[in-house]
Amino acid sequence: MQWITRERPKIDRLACPWLILRFIDPAAQILYVPAEQVLPIAQQLGAIPFDVAGVEFSHYGAACTFDYFLKKYNLTDPALHALAPIVRGADTDNHALAAQAAGLWAISAGLAQNIQDDQQLLQQGRVLYDALYTWAQQLQGQPHTQQPEEQLLVQVYTAYLQRTQDQNAPPPAWATQLRELIQDHLDTNLSLRLTQAADALQVNPTYLSREFARYFDNLSFGEYIRKLRIDKALHLLATTTYSMGEIAYLTGFSDQSHFTRIFKQHTGQSPAAYRKKPPRR
Repeated sequence: MQWITRERPKIDRLACPWLILRFIDPAAQILYVPAEQVLPIAQQLGAIPFDVAGVEFSHYGAACTFDYFLKKYNLTDPALHALAPIVRGADTDNHALAAQAAGLWAISAGLAQNIQDDQQLLQQGRVLYDALYTWAQQLQGQPHTQQPEEQLLVQVYTAYLQRTQDQNAPPPAWATQLRELIQDHLDTNLSLRLTQAADALQVNPTYLSREFARYFDNLSFGEYIRKLRIDKALHLLATTTYSMGEIAYLTGFSDQSHFTRIFKQHTGQSPAAYRKKPPRR
């Protein structure tokens, strides 16, 4: 069976192929293609798409695609279920789910940076997940520090770090990167789509859609982009002599009618009426 997903894998798109090849279908073929080609090529080849929005094998609520594979194929191995929160935490930037999640993310990101060929990256990822699986099976209770005083120091330090992280948790890296990405689009017509943003940030589109409002004024991705478009339109109406059609184009609306309708929903008046208002002193 062929399985297909987005190119440049890091977490779910390495963990899930490892799971498929080791526990579900050892003869499976894993395909990595650009995000916009996943569904067309899947239909053409009869391949099963995974870890993309709108397909069966994807994120559901707080669960990632790895979790869905475990549920779908009724994989009850305790070691796999010990891996699940590590994969989920790394894939969703929720490193509090498992102590190993941040380390998995760091190693996976480094592998992706060093290895540009996705199939070669998958082979290295399989070695990584084989090692994690062995740890989950046999070594979870084995500490690295052997002396009691060393273990006590580690416990105290870990508790201190956890309190500090809970009190001063910064936004995830993707939120800062996304803010910069959106800012870069302000000088164009703001035609950025959520799937494009997710692909650029290398995060799952479903996760990005679910978590976006937490870091962007409690607005969904679409609401936030529309707000920026309207803010830009207000500026253009007040400072330029562009026609309504030109402003509609410059702010990313499909046509003048669409622009007028959305503008009125947000401001309570038409663009033409707003432009006629005398400027505030």
